[in-house]
Amino acid sequence: MSVLLPAVRDTLRAAGEVTFEVPDPDAGLGRYAGEVTPHGTHRPWSTWTDLADLLGAHLLTPDRAGEGRVRLTLRAHAPARDPDHAGYGPDGDWARVNKLEDPIFLATFVEALRRVNPPQGGRVLALGVNAGHELDALPLAFPDRTFEVVGVDLDPAAAQAARERHPHAVIHAADVNALPADLGRFDLILALSLLQSPGVRQDVLLATLRRQHLMPGGGLILGYPNARYRDGTLSYGARMRNYARPDLSLLAADVTNARRGLQKHDFKVFVTGKYEVLLTAIPARSTTPTDLDL
Repeated sequence: MSVLLPAVRDTLRAAGEVTFEVPDPDAGLGRYAGEVTPHGTHRPWSTWTDLADLLGAHLLTPDRAGEGRVRLTLRAHAPARDPDHAGYGPDGDWARVNKLEDPIFLATFVEALRRVNPPQGGRVLALGVNAGHELDALPLAFPDRTFEVVGVDLDPAAAQAARERHPHAVIHAADVNALPADLGRFDLILALSLLQSPGVRQDVLLATLRRQHLMPGGGLILGYPNARYRDGTLSYGARMRNYARPDLSLLAADVTNARRGLQKHDFKVFVTGKYEVLLTAIPARSTTPTDLDL
């Protein structure tokens, strides 16, 4: 790999696309990366998807290249600005993103919802609701329950898109730093991809939510992006401004500070996920449900 990686990278940079042959990963099932087979050095499919992600490229559908061999093609991502360059309304790129199509997010988010386990008829608050795609997970996690859902988003167009997607929810176009006084208390509070937004003080917002808007016995699910979208694909790793490669230090600090703060106030905390790290907090005295799977 130490020879292959720079060679593929250099060709990709020069030509925008590179094709090469490798041993068929299917022929080496059960072997570890680097073990030698009759067809060459084995590497699983995940190695090639990781390589494509690392180099900023799409891995195209492979072709057969003889017995025990396949031909791979990597095509560089098209130049594009980050999805948030056009804001978060229905005309921006974020409106095209549905996190529930990521199987890891779907599974871990349903698990997190079932850990909090809001009651039938309970109240759910979604901060930074955007178009409301993530609210579609509520009936997946609780097919026999209905909830009173309230959403908040700073962008009026995004709030309207959420109203259209979830007509039975109450959606406010408002700043999470100045939540409506009559919002009330909730059994479940969601804040996905919100707490690291400009203008949001995590410690201040979490203290406000805990003191003024969380029911006794209620829980929170907080999401921290650990990826960015590039040319329609998820690229792993939190990015920091002016860093060429992912750097997880800010993500780790924010998750750790939220976890410690909630534990100090008698919550037990679970940290799960991959492309979006989910922090789930439930009262320390509560029993964690065991049937969490989708």
